[in-house]
This record gives sequence, C-alpha cells and structure tokens, in this order.
Amino acid sequence: MTIRPIVRYPDRRLALPARPVTVFDDALRELAQDLLDTMRAAPGIGITAPHIGVPLRVVVLELDAKDGPQTYVNPEITWASSEMIMHREGSVSMPGVNDEVQRHALVRISYSDLDGNMHTEESDGLRAVCHQHEIDQLDGVFWIQRLSRLKRERLIKKFEKMSRNS
Repeated sequence: MTIRPIVRYPDRRLALPARPVTVFDDALRELAQDLLDTMRAAPGIGITAPHIGVPLRVVVLELDAKDGPQTYVNPEITWASSEMIMHREGSVSMPGVNDEVQRHALVRISYSDLDGNMHTEESDGLRAVCHQHEIDQLDGVFWIQRLSRLKRERLIKKFEKMSRNS
C-alpha cells in the first residue's frame, strides 16, 4: 500500500495516549497494511499507529518470516509475570540508538483482530518484550522513559548528535 512518514522523537504526539479503535472496516485494514509497509521500510519489527501520526490503538509486529505479520487492535496487558528480563530495545521513531530495558518475562494480552474478534495471547521472550514496548507507546510512554535518567540523557544526546550529522 503506502509507506508513511514516521513521527520522530521528540515529537509531542509520541507522548499522547492513543484512542481505542471503534470501527473495524476497510480503512482499518488499509492502516494496518500501511503500518506493515512502513515498518518493513524503516526497518523494524514492531510499529504502532501513533508512530505514523495516527492516534489509534493499532500495533503491527513481524518477528520472523515464518509466522508473518500480526496485527493487534486495542491490545491490553491483562497479566504479567513477576519474573523480569533485560532486552535491548529501540524505536523506528528514534533510529540508530538502543539500550537495555527491563520488562516482564511473560505477559498475557487481550486484543481484537481486524474483524473485531477478541483474542488472548500469552507470550514470552522477544514477543513479550514487543507487546510491552508497543502497548507502552499506545499509552503515550516512549521506551526511553523506562531507562534511568542518566541513560536516557546520554541516549538523547547521542541521537541528537546523529540527527545533526545526517
């Protein structure tokens, strides 16, 4: 379909909570396809509608070619393990920088598919990290907010320097 421009950090729209999807129609399917195309072009493994300036609760993940892309509409974490893991994260809205973020090792989410059918999914490892990362974004929590102040400030300075030099 269409590769859309990605909203770049520190754009204020990345800090706004996204609205729930209430209409499941062809426009939603087109948005999901645009998200997939934009994510692949970035490149990335996960993207939300707010990353392209659309304030709706839609996530697309594509963690490997075998499973293909998955679209999550109105995802919510319904349970998280007490066990935590560290995982290196980044964002299509802040390319070229990443850092270790602590996340729950296991999560259960509820979500709708593109037809409005409800599902639940339990995940661990990279998929659990991605669910938490993208749902944070839908809630207006950019991933660097999960870092210590010192790490966050260093990362922002590095990103600003890279942005000036590109």
